[in-house]
Amino acid sequence: MDIFNKDLDVEEIDIENSIKTSYLDYSMSVIIGRALPDARDGLKPVHRRILYAMNDLGVGSRSAYKKSARIVGDVIGKYHPHGDAAVYYALVRMAQSFSMRYPSIDGQGNFGSIDGDGAAAMRYTEARMTILAEELLRDIDKDTVDFVPNYDDSLSEPDVLPARLPNLLLNGSSGIAVGMATNIPPHSLNELIDGLIYFLENKEASLEELMEFIKGPDFPTAGIIYGKKGIIDAYRHGRGRVKVRAKTHIETKSNKDIIVIDELPYQTNKARLIEQIADLAKEKIIQGIADIRDESDREGIRVVIELKRDADTNATLNNLFKSTAMENTFSIIMLAIHNKEPKIFSLIELLKLFLNHRKTVIIRRTIFDLQKARARAHILEGLKIALDDIDKVINLIKNSKDNASAKEALMSNFTLSELQANAILEMRLARLTGLEREKIDNELQELIKEIARLEGILKSEEELEKLIKEELLEIKSKFNVPRITEIVDEIEESDDKSTVPNKSVVVTITEKGYIKRVDSKIYERQKRGGKGKLALTTHDDDFIKHFFTANTHDVLMFVTNKGQLYKKDVYKIDDKDRTAIGRHISNILDGFDKDKEKIMTVIPANDDFSEDKSLCFFTKRGIIKRTNLSEYKSNRANGVRAINLDEGDELVAAFVAQKDEFEADMENVEFDENSKYNSKMIFIATKKGMCIKFPLASVREIGRVSRGVTAIRFKEKDDEVVGAVLVENDEQEILSISKKGIGKRTTAGEYRLQNRGGKGVICMKLTDKTKDLVCVVTVDENMDLMAATSSGKTIRVDMQGIKKSSRNTIGVIVVNVENEEVISIDKCPKQDDSTDLDTELEPSE
Repeated sequence: MDIFNKDLDVEEIDIENSIKTSYLDYSMSVIIGRALPDARDGLKPVHRRILYAMNDLGVGSRSAYKKSARIVGDVIGKYHPHGDAAVYYALVRMAQSFSMRYPSIDGQGNFGSIDGDGAAAMRYTEARMTILAEELLRDIDKDTVDFVPNYDDSLSEPDVLPARLPNLLLNGSSGIAVGMATNIPPHSLNELIDGLIYFLENKEASLEELMEFIKGPDFPTAGIIYGKKGIIDAYRHGRGRVKVRAKTHIETKSNKDIIVIDELPYQTNKARLIEQIADLAKEKIIQGIADIRDESDREGIRVVIELKRDADTNATLNNLFKSTAMENTFSIIMLAIHNKEPKIFSLIELLKLFLNHRKTVIIRRTIFDLQKARARAHILEGLKIALDDIDKVINLIKNSKDNASAKEALMSNFTLSELQANAILEMRLARLTGLEREKIDNELQELIKEIARLEGILKSEEELEKLIKEELLEIKSKFNVPRITEIVDEIEESDDKSTVPNKSVVVTITEKGYIKRVDSKIYERQKRGGKGKLALTTHDDDFIKHFFTANTHDVLMFVTNKGQLYKKDVYKIDDKDRTAIGRHISNILDGFDKDKEKIMTVIPANDDFSEDKSLCFFTKRGIIKRTNLSEYKSNRANGVRAINLDEGDELVAAFVAQKDEFEADMENVEFDENSKYNSKMIFIATKKGMCIKFPLASVREIGRVSRGVTAIRFKEKDDEVVGAVLVENDEQEILSISKKGIGKRTTAGEYRLQNRGGKGVICMKLTDKTKDLVCVVTVDENMDLMAATSSGKTIRVDMQGIKKSSRNTIGVIVVNVENEEVISIDKCPKQDDSTDLDTELEPSE
């Protein structure tokens, strides 16, 4: 037979519509049947089936443990036709105290750990329900919920559990369906019950009122929730984000701080966290960590992070929060199934749904109990009638030829129902005793009262809600567990600066514009006359131009030869090895033009751009300009104009000065050596060894883009300004150093006070052995001197070890330079590890 020639019935199918329909059917199957919880009992089908199967097996909280394999076998054989691994994984999670705030399964054996260890095979572990799980199933045998056929129609299973607890909010839920996901956090049982009771008594309660009781999520691993905004958003709109941090405390051991982690954010793998911290410490992304170890035991979590002696504890802790899983964000999506449809709920909607579910369950339970009570009362009434005329009843039964005729005789003579007649016929003779008759009377009276109570519940909404409240309070007394997750009202936002220790660093910038920072402790102090350490390896045609110390939390103000000012945080400059060349400044400063601009001076400052401070600029040609610091507060990426420069002029120095208190009241004041206004003074030095000292207040503040006024006039045409400092009083010492490393300390009082614009006096006697003056700094007993040479070497010297000299002298050897020159000096925090000797350089002709 040729089947190809046979007439066949062919149905045309639109492939596009068929695929759409099939995909939608699949999607709804996943959404309803697997991935999302029911809004009423908070359970996904697999969890509901596990609990129902355990209830069938009689594995309650007071029964013996039963092998997990047996439970899983019943679940997949009767109700859940999927893989046993998926069912066992769900069972295991329901038993994990670090996954569930209130576990539904009481497990015996290895059920995994917070370190990510898997559970033992199901043939090894045993399980039974917890008391809480029994509360979810209570009254399931009283027609309180609908039952639906199982997968092969051989059995029935509950469509939802009676759930005397608000389990959806209590234990939360997470799952990914097709095109949607849910992530509901667990909550405190005490708070939920208090909120439900308040809501029962105040139907129009606002979210703010309910949040007086329901504070927020309560995670099984505790931790600290920072900020309430995300909680409020989630409760109001069904979506929100909360930051959860590990709970820590600080201990001290052997003069070293120890950070101890006591609690972890929810769903954080402890072993993976420890590994992550160790890796970041090894890569020096997180600095200051000496050791990390896990000292956790059955008493709780204890992860010990031992810090180095010089570590900044707060900065290290902030860095841990920023860079590791010690802080994470929990995204709340309160999505659940209601009426076979997925929906995102607010907190009030979920509370209403649970209370409505409980009302439905109690009404159905009450109807069930009422029908049962009425049936029993009906039988007892028949027995009571028979006992009241027992002789006649016995005679009727004796004279009947069989049971059927006896039943008919009883029904016709005493107006009894068939049920009552059967009960009389089945009654034992022992019930005829006076005591038994009294029991029947008492039972009947109790049933009458119970029927009245049950009818009252069905007739009164108030009685119904009263019963719900009583049951909730009963559960609260049974599971009275306090909140373990702390909630902090406002989060202290930690910027990048808070994650970096505030320590002293050395910042170097080369002539070609390469910048880096290095911990100043790398440069150990040497005795005066030492040869120093190599600060960086430069190219043959490059050398260090700017060298200074600052703290990592300082703000640097970079002033260029074009009069432009840029700002950058010190910690944002690359931290490099001592000999590394660094990174080009154009990659650090936005808007910096490396072809046209050159960094002329750098001002370390803090982030306080207040109006009581001035920014003073000094140019090579002897111009000074003073402008209020607040005018440079702008953070524009391409910088701001700092000063208008004359053609051919350059900036050589700049610093921030605190204004004198009397300046605001000054108009026309003459300055001389005896003036009461000579508080702070400006000291300017030139490369030919000249200097001038005049009052700071004699320089008026002018606008940001102004040129400035003359500070010093030069005796020699090729002279220029090399440095300027702010002097607080005449007792303050000034340290000068020349290109050949010769330096001296001189008190400011040795330099007479002059009017701004004079030619000055001799600052340092220069010779062929000293060469030109390089720079000047003020002496600070708590600071060391840092000097950088043209070849890239750096030396650290105790300034107190440099001999004091008069104004018109040469000084002593501070830095031992051979075929190189000192190009810059600066101050850095003091080190107490050596003593310096005085080796004075004999003056030459």
